[in-house]
Amino acid sequence: MKLLQTATRATSQYLYPGMLFAEPGSHSVVTVLGSCVSICLWDPVSRTGGMNHYLLPYWNGDGLKTPKYGNIAIPMLVERLVNAGCRRGDLVAKVFGGGSVLESSGVLNVGGRNIEFAQGALQEAGIPVACMDVGGTQGRKIMFLTSTGEVYVRKVGRGER
Repeated sequence: MKLLQTATRATSQYLYPGMLFAEPGSHSVVTVLGSCVSICLWDPVSRTGGMNHYLLPYWNGDGLKTPKYGNIAIPMLVERLVNAGCRRGDLVAKVFGGGSVLESSGVLNVGGRNIEFAQGALQEAGIPVACMDVGGTQGRKIMFLTSTGEVYVRKVGRGER
């Protein structure tokens, strides 16, 4: 007689810039960051998590209100996780990205502004930051496991994925 094993496998999701992902269940969410920032929010009680990938800190009111802006992406991610059964007070953040990966990025310092915004917005929302891997001159490929809260980071140079 054979025993059948049922293993719960995480579904895989690639997160493009300007997107976010927050669904119940076990998911592996992957993205690649340069000056952009991703915030991984995790609720250890419900074992549910989500991630955003924003390009710029502020939406100026022109065009569509999308999560490509930090001031839209962070509250939207919190709202989606609360709708998925998380308690706002249980959420913990992990912050990644904000690198200066382009020669011209020193003038605009988009990465630095994205990092600053993330820290301020999370503090204002009362969400503690468990860890950060931000800044520097390399990009990052990250994989977030939404059911465990684990994040794996690999530094990448230009042209790598």
